[in-house]
Amino acid sequence: MNLKSYFDPIQEYIIEQEYPHNSFFNYIHYYGNVFPEIKGAQIALVGLKDARGFKKNDTVERASSEIREKLFHLKKGDALYKIVDLGDLKVGETRNETILYMKAVGEYLMGKQILPIFFGGTHDLDFGQYLSFEGLKKLVSMVTVDCKIDMEEEGQPMETHSQDIILHQPNFLFNYGHIGYQSFLNDKDLVNVMEKLYFDHVRLGNLKNNLKDAEPIIRNADLLSFDVSAIQSSDAPGAVDAQPFGLTGEDACQICRFAGMNEKLSSMGIYGYQPYYDDNRNKTASVIATMIWYFIEGFYNRKDSLSFKGSDYVKYTVSLDAKPSIIIFYKSKRSEKWWMEVPQSEQDKYDRSTIIPCSYRDYQMAQSGEIPERWVNAQLKLL
Repeated sequence: MNLKSYFDPIQEYIIEQEYPHNSFFNYIHYYGNVFPEIKGAQIALVGLKDARGFKKNDTVERASSEIREKLFHLKKGDALYKIVDLGDLKVGETRNETILYMKAVGEYLMGKQILPIFFGGTHDLDFGQYLSFEGLKKLVSMVTVDCKIDMEEEGQPMETHSQDIILHQPNFLFNYGHIGYQSFLNDKDLVNVMEKLYFDHVRLGNLKNNLKDAEPIIRNADLLSFDVSAIQSSDAPGAVDAQPFGLTGEDACQICRFAGMNEKLSSMGIYGYQPYYDDNRNKTASVIATMIWYFIEGFYNRKDSLSFKGSDYVKYTVSLDAKPSIIIFYKSKRSEKWWMEVPQSEQDKYDRSTIIPCSYRDYQMAQSGEIPERWVNAQLKLL
């Protein structure tokens, strides 16, 4: 694959700026005059410019450059970076062509064990992020962070793309999770659909009470798609669909760190930045750049092997009076995170693991004789 043919170089004004010696910029390889060598890379930054998924798309094509400029000025973290910035993905003649470009690039990078971080563009482009998993021949789990559940039957691509993902054939979606939706912005029928399909969902109010409730859902994801409109407009005014209520910038960074630390997550996307509506200091671009920084920090702090038969995990067996008679839990000695085992009625043709992420609270519920809802929903999906 000629990867270079899919990209435009980073704009010169960004590269030609003076950056401190300890800046993020000075510790990565980037597409300026020369396309970077990807051999040995672990993370690839991919800018997006296509804005055709939404009518109010003025200046979305500038989003990746504004974010990149803020990111490059941040200080390098503690890890030994193996990061490349491939520049901006070329915009196809049609929106669908851009999505196919994303699919091809994402699939190629993941095949090389390189995690792509897509940023910029409108949120409907996450369809391309999802399609990049199609060739892996396994079921995948996806988590979306957004103030709205984009499953409308009709409308612009920004309003229907999540439904397009769920209904796509061939179907390789094992689980879909939605975090941070706001009840007054969503049709109750869509929430009911999520429940009937046993999809994980956490509305904003519950999330604000305890952000850690989202961690097991994020830890179960193979890819995460983040719409900037999930962040309150006081922190991120430059969102395509900015809202007065939402996550704080700190919340968004914590979610990204959770995602980075997820050993099985292999694709990340942050969408919906609209520079036209940002403030004069490009506050939203700064928030997104910091989200990317925290995701990378999480990535370089991955601790768990996910080999539950090894000595890195403590196994707990909880007896119950009803079916199931026992539930088996695992706790990591390194990260202190929890998982639980869910039995299957038959062999999964995709060889899907039946050990799913959970919380300490799930373990406590089982100890008190209650079957955790997370366990019930997982078994129903595995039947």
